[in-house]
Amino acid sequence: MYIGCHLSFSKGYENLGNDALSIGANTFQFFTRSPQGGKARELDLADVEKLNAILKDNNFDHILAHAPYTLNPCSNKDYVKEFAEMVMRDDIYRMSFFENSLYNFHPGSHVGQGVDKGIEMIVEMLNKILSPTQKTIVLLETMAGKGTEIGRTFEELAQIIAGVRIKNKIGVCLDTCHIYDAGYDIVNDLDGVIDEFDRIIGLEKLKAIHLNDSKNPMGSHKDRHEKIGKGSLGLDVFERIINHPKLKHLPFYLETPNELVGYQEEIELLKSLRK
Repeated sequence: MYIGCHLSFSKGYENLGNDALSIGANTFQFFTRSPQGGKARELDLADVEKLNAILKDNNFDHILAHAPYTLNPCSNKDYVKEFAEMVMRDDIYRMSFFENSLYNFHPGSHVGQGVDKGIEMIVEMLNKILSPTQKTIVLLETMAGKGTEIGRTFEELAQIIAGVRIKNKIGVCLDTCHIYDAGYDIVNDLDGVIDEFDRIIGLEKLKAIHLNDSKNPMGSHKDRHEKIGKGSLGLDVFERIINHPKLKHLPFYLETPNELVGYQEEIELLKSLRK
């Protein structure tokens, strides 16, 4: 099982690998720059190679970079859309130095322009950026549906994917807190939700899972993460997810409110539940 968590990039690439090893992880997620955006640090290729050595020596796979939360390709402001395109281009380039890498982003908020218009702008940006030769697969994250977020339903994500020309470079990251808050009952009908995802999007597009409990009830559209087993989802559903025959091959990433020690405890817990 490939399982890890969100790690701080403040000390560079090699430190990401060492932090992951220290908590028993064999993959991880990180922000390439501040989650509020801004310029990324200079690319240190020697540091990159040190992390690559750690990944190779310890059988890591599918490290995942997360785009800044401020990235919004369907904004009504040109400078915000231009920032989104610049950041994604740069981040995909940075991830090209790692094999089997993933890049996850929140699809965006249409800010009153309407879902269809927002999706049109997301597709337009992706078709400018995605290349048939890139190594990294770009993932649309399932969203909780607060405000004017796009990606609150499988249908919205499918509509984006349908418009993307280079389809083998686009996929989905399913967030357990987000889809539960969006109204998908993975607690009482996990199989039904998986089947619905397969029917609307296709399970071949599901490339990663964010494992997060929720502070709020199903359908709340709040997006408040909780520690595993401490929220409204409960521990049983996570045991079923990590062992589900249609999901267990995927990499799992924790984004729970934790420090390294807490992540280590959750990783050990989830490993103990693996059958």
